[in-house]
Amino acid sequence: MLPCRSIKGHCLNLLWRQKACISSLQSKNVVIRKSEKLKKKPHLEELVFGKFFSDHMLVCDYDDNDGGWKAPQILPFGDFNLSPAITSLHYAIQCFEGMKAYRTSDNDIRLFRPDKNVQRMQRTADKLTLPAFDGDEFLKLLKQLLQIDSDWVPHSQEASLYVRPTFISTDPVIGVKHPNKARLFVITGPVGPYYEQKGTELFNSVKLLADPKFVRAWEGGIGAFKAGGNYAPTIQIQREALHRGCQQVLWLYGEDRQMTEAGTMNFFIYWINSNGEKELITAPLDSGLILPGVTRQSVLDMTREWDEFKVTERMVTMPEFIEAANSDRIIEVFGCGTACMIAPIHSIHYEGQDIDVPTMTSGAKLSKKLFENMTAIQTGKVEHPWSVSIYN
Repeated sequence: MLPCRSIKGHCLNLLWRQKACISSLQSKNVVIRKSEKLKKKPHLEELVFGKFFSDHMLVCDYDDNDGGWKAPQILPFGDFNLSPAITSLHYAIQCFEGMKAYRTSDNDIRLFRPDKNVQRMQRTADKLTLPAFDGDEFLKLLKQLLQIDSDWVPHSQEASLYVRPTFISTDPVIGVKHPNKARLFVITGPVGPYYEQKGTELFNSVKLLADPKFVRAWEGGIGAFKAGGNYAPTIQIQREALHRGCQQVLWLYGEDRQMTEAGTMNFFIYWINSNGEKELITAPLDSGLILPGVTRQSVLDMTREWDEFKVTERMVTMPEFIEAANSDRIIEVFGCGTACMIAPIHSIHYEGQDIDVPTMTSGAKLSKKLFENMTAIQTGKVEHPWSVSIYN
């Protein structure tokens, strides 16, 4: 979600650009060329996140100087033949999304709130001046791809098919400018849990490194958009976290050390607030620092519907969190995102000390309830409008 001060002008610009070329990406024009040699599928116990890819991919090319969007293609998965001068390689004019497809007990295949991912990609594409595209037509194409590769969706409740839409500029020109050529494509692959599972626990908790010298996003930047350029600078800091015995980074911002995100996840605190109320709290979107995660929004929507405790969107600072921890008011802390779903947090390393978080010792009841309820929707155990069949 965009900051309220800029959303009106941004949306008007997006609508204007969509009118110019939105009708030219058409699912009815798709050209399908199936692979002549299908790959061997990995066993469930072999699944490592992001290692295996299915047989086909969706490719949609755009050329501003040659009529806009070309006929979409579903092709055998393979390498691209692109110039080393394309601007996405040099200036990071590219964005991506992360989605999952789940197999239900009656052998249907479902996507989870895919419209939200497409809308976010459209906003990010507009921010990067990539061409506009019709979201409904893109979803139809995505569903066609998944239907062709439906055998790659694991027959398991512990695994899924990861779906990676990506949008890159393909102008073979050295120079920072608005792209005239682009490629929107989708690759997929079966995945197991994002974090390595140990034992028989539903999920394992993680430890975060909180160091104010590391900053992920800032006001006026593009932290609220899923642009590839937001991720590369975090890799070295992630390595630093691992070196210090942590699994992820808690991103702090500002002199008051606001707690914003955890690694690539949105960050939630479940506590007893200073008024003695049970409260679930997460950072708001209006600062422009926070990526509007689909799982984040689902957690907010679900818990507000339950109406069991207060649900708030506001910044919490490290001093405020430490005071609550010292007063035994913290109940649970967790991160959430498409890749990991719900990731409980058991400790935060800050200024040379570990702040113990009682998420797991208290039973991680809220984390488990959210995980189980969301999984039930995703796998079709519970019928819900968020769960969308690829055959509809």
